[in-house]
Amino acid sequence: MFDMYQGFASYKSWDFEVYNYAPAEYGGLHHAAVRITGDNVYRNLKHEGGTHRVQRIPEVGLSSRMQRIHTGTMTVIILPQPFDVHIDPKDLRIDTFRSRGAGGQSVNTTDSAVRIVHLPTGITSECQQTRSQLQNRDTAMRVLKARLYQSMMGRDTERRQSARKQQVGTRSQSERIRTYNFSQDRVTDHRTGYVTRDIKVTYTKYHYVQILLKS
Repeated sequence: MFDMYQGFASYKSWDFEVYNYAPAEYGGLHHAAVRITGDNVYRNLKHEGGTHRVQRIPEVGLSSRMQRIHTGTMTVIILPQPFDVHIDPKDLRIDTFRSRGAGGQSVNTTDSAVRIVHLPTGITSECQQTRSQLQNRDTAMRVLKARLYQSMMGRDTERRQSARKQQVGTRSQSERIRTYNFSQDRVTDHRTGYVTRDIKVTYTKYHYVQILLKS
């Protein structure tokens, strides 16, 4: 999914800046945060927010009795680029720590990773993408401002939580955005009922991605 969005951004001539990329212990991606800029980015991607389901048979690492279809979910959250958000420095706690790689091992000998906490709201952001603490701090601050902007868009706490739940949900079957079924080589959009075959083509031929986004 990450590669699909990155490739689609290149296809659309958008700028794709990685803020945070944390690989999973057994391969793949645990979580990531990116900033995408360009013409009509939010218009194209805003409906991607929600739960995406993947059905596949794991290729390695499992015994024969476990070689069955596994279902996993991934949550996508789309935030619009905020206007400049004023933050009182006294409202921030800034922590530094060593970057971590897959499995939790340290990948840097200096405290270059940065985590920023907005104390009044408890909203946090972190970045460990580069070896420069200053660059990571700047990136983490931009992410924090985006998250604060999202919280400011609602009129009250209940409305903000409702807006976020609309994307994150509870990951139940009824809240799916799209299912990628690798064993049947099929992509299904549950909002519209649109179905297409050949997942590899869908992922790599980005005019098909455009069709999915508009379906």
